[in-house]
Amino acid sequence: MKARVTVTLKPGVLDPQGAAIAQALGGLGFTGVQGVRQGKLIEIDLAEGDAATARAEVEAMCEKLLANTVIETYAVEIA
Repeated sequence: MKARVTVTLKPGVLDPQGAAIAQALGGLGFTGVQGVRQGKLIEIDLAEGDAATARAEVEAMCEKLLANTVIETYAVEIA
C-alpha cells in the first residue's frame, strides 16, 4: 500500500522560500504570480494491507516526525 503525505505551512506562517520563488518567477517574466506557498510531498510504501490502519499509522508518523504541527498542516492519501 502507498501513502502520500502533503505538508504545508499553516496560514499566517511566513514562507520565505515561497516569497523567493515568487520573486524568481517574476524575474523570469511570469508577471501574473501573486503569491507562492511551498511545501513538501512525502511518498511512503507500507506493508500494511488495511487502509484504515495504514492511515492511522501514517498520521502517527506525521505527528511524531514528518510534520512540525506547530507551524505545519498535513494531508494523508492512501492508495
